[in-house]
Amino acid sequence: MQTGSVTTPFGRRSMTLALVKGQLNTSEIRPGKSVEKWKVFRDVCEAKTSFGILDRGLAVLNALLSFYPDTKLSEEHGLVVFPSNAQLSIRAHGIAGTTLRRQLAALVDAGLIQRRDSPNGKRYAHRSRGGEIEQAFGFDLAPLLARSEEFAHLAQQVAEEKKLFKRAREALTLCRRDVRKLISAAMEEGADGDWAMIERHYVDLVATIVRTPSRADVEKTLEEMEMLREEIINRLEMQLNTRNMDGNADQSDYHIQNSKPESIHELEPSSEKEQEAKAEHKPQTQRTVEPLKAFPLSMVIKACPDIVDYGPGGAIANWRDLMSAAVVVRSMLGVSPSAYQEACEVLGPENAATAMACVLERGGQINSAGGYLRDLTRKAARGEFSLGPMLMALMRANAVPGKQSA
Repeated sequence: MQTGSVTTPFGRRSMTLALVKGQLNTSEIRPGKSVEKWKVFRDVCEAKTSFGILDRGLAVLNALLSFYPDTKLSEEHGLVVFPSNAQLSIRAHGIAGTTLRRQLAALVDAGLIQRRDSPNGKRYAHRSRGGEIEQAFGFDLAPLLARSEEFAHLAQQVAEEKKLFKRAREALTLCRRDVRKLISAAMEEGADGDWAMIERHYVDLVATIVRTPSRADVEKTLEEMEMLREEIINRLEMQLNTRNMDGNADQSDYHIQNSKPESIHELEPSSEKEQEAKAEHKPQTQRTVEPLKAFPLSMVIKACPDIVDYGPGGAIANWRDLMSAAVVVRSMLGVSPSAYQEACEVLGPENAATAMACVLERGGQINSAGGYLRDLTRKAARGEFSLGPMLMALMRANAVPGKQSA
């Protein structure tokens, strides 16, 4: 069988070990194996970037396959085609001779075809008296048959990558629209806050989008844009909750209980004296800020990797692990239980744990962790603070090698 031997190219063309390996691999084709030639061609077209093949190269491969008489590639009928350059040029839509030779060389280098050169470098076939081809010299299509499963797998991977890339771009488009319209609504309706600064941050973020981004570029921008959207929503939610509570306080004098107090006490219960003291000093009309939505745990860990060391077993797999680590860090940094519990009541347990992770990450720049946390809690209660900017700043700082968190 022709595919089982190693041949060297004619003339000045050099032989390489890669060509030897490719020819040896074709000798391992399973007996009786066949594959639809145009299906293999479609798979190669889909995965062309994996081989570094241009559209002109695909046109040449298409022309070579058109000279193969059967619809299925198989060793039974031979796999060598031997058209002249003139014939190939016509079927490749009039491609120039120099371009044709360059693309044929690229197909060989990519391992898609092999050369079966004659002693004089010409392409022809020896036929039997009955007209059957006994030996042919030209281009061997055996690699397409031998690697058909590989090409199909690569095509699926490329198709999946295209799908994920498209969805990431769609998500970024929707997120950009949300952020832009939310900022506009807040500015037009006079919501409290430095919306001009937030708008500048949005513009700067949009400016980082390159002309032809990769999926990694899009997902990185999407992650930061989603954090900005969460920050905006948190700010607006705090202001709306404050307005609602102000209205309810004038009409009712019953207590509004925290939505999830058990989650705070479960991690760090207050003593009986602390609870009695709180009961004595509670006003008859108590306003409790509804806990804000938490940022994704993966973003928190990315922004504050130091907190992981304090998780159970030196790892953080869920929010409970993060809240447990925050209690350890609270004690280590000298934050009082009352300050942390107040933060849990105002921010929510998840965001309070996130705040402790941020304080730990910025530990060298904060003189009093307890005072800093109380200040953040008071600002959050007034709708003047969100964790978004702090997390984004830490993420950007940790993304730069050798740069300390700021």
